[in-house]
Amino acid sequence: MRADRLLSIVLLLQSRGRQTAHQLAAELEVSVRTIYRDMQALGTAGIPVYGDTTGYGLVDGYRTQLTGLTAAEARGLVFAELPGVAADLGLAEAVAAAQLKLAAALPDAQRERSARMRQRFHLDTPGWYEDGDSSAHLATLADAVWHQRALAVTYENWTGRAEHRLEPYGLVLKAGKWYLVARAARGLRTFRVSQLRELTVLPDEFTWPDGFDLAAHWHEHITDFRARLVRGEALVRLSPAALELLPHLMGRAVAEAAAAGERQPDGWILARVPIETDSHAEMQFLRLGAQVEVLEPVSLRRRIAATVEELARTYAATTEPR
Repeated sequence: MRADRLLSIVLLLQSRGRQTAHQLAAELEVSVRTIYRDMQALGTAGIPVYGDTTGYGLVDGYRTQLTGLTAAEARGLVFAELPGVAADLGLAEAVAAAQLKLAAALPDAQRERSARMRQRFHLDTPGWYEDGDSSAHLATLADAVWHQRALAVTYENWTGRAEHRLEPYGLVLKAGKWYLVARAARGLRTFRVSQLRELTVLPDEFTWPDGFDLAAHWHEHITDFRARLVRGEALVRLSPAALELLPHLMGRAVAEAAAAGERQPDGWILARVPIETDSHAEMQFLRLGAQVEVLEPVSLRRRIAATVEELARTYAATTEPR
């Protein structure tokens, strides 16, 4: 809308100082000719703008108070330093407008500090080896969460597909992956957003549960999840080189357990470390190659031995790649 653009021009001039017509046009994604017309409209409306060969500016001392945030802009403030997340949730324009209004409302000294923070600190949520989730349903989910609208979804996991009616309580971004916390037929559950295959917003609204705290619930969920992961332990011998690799390959808990182990005469460490399952532990320990020997449980030792024998047969069969 033109009124929004005119306000944006005033706020840009107020927060950034003198701007050329080309700079304003690029920022607002309009033509330079449109900026010329907008400047005339602002002057006619009594806004003290002036222009010369160096660009447009506001008369010294002029500040507008029209910096109130809209509802969408206020909702988007939590993602002010996460533009990619805001875009996924359909809040990119609202976040940009909110940032501009906040910058315009700040005194000069604080505005400079804010700009310096943006220049020197950056948040990048996905992990090193993944780009994070992408889902066409995110913006719809965010709107349903905000307006407390029930959902009908088709969800797919390793067991297959299932239909659910959900009351969405919140969205959580964890290591670049989106999760939906929602009440289903069997109680409060967590769903991976990228595994939602179909989604329909239902006409009925639900009542927000008294006392529900999304952050507290998520912390409890993560704590319980981590506790359930550790189902046993393995007795292993680790070389000094493996000991250094453990924090990077198998996590802090395994590394700390190994560091507390007993040093053997040959310099290796004998330790009991936590594991999830035999199949998961096999994949983890194979990453250490010959720098680890699994002694117990016998079932895990046999699994690794069988895999190593199969690998040896595969590589011994030919010296040329297939």
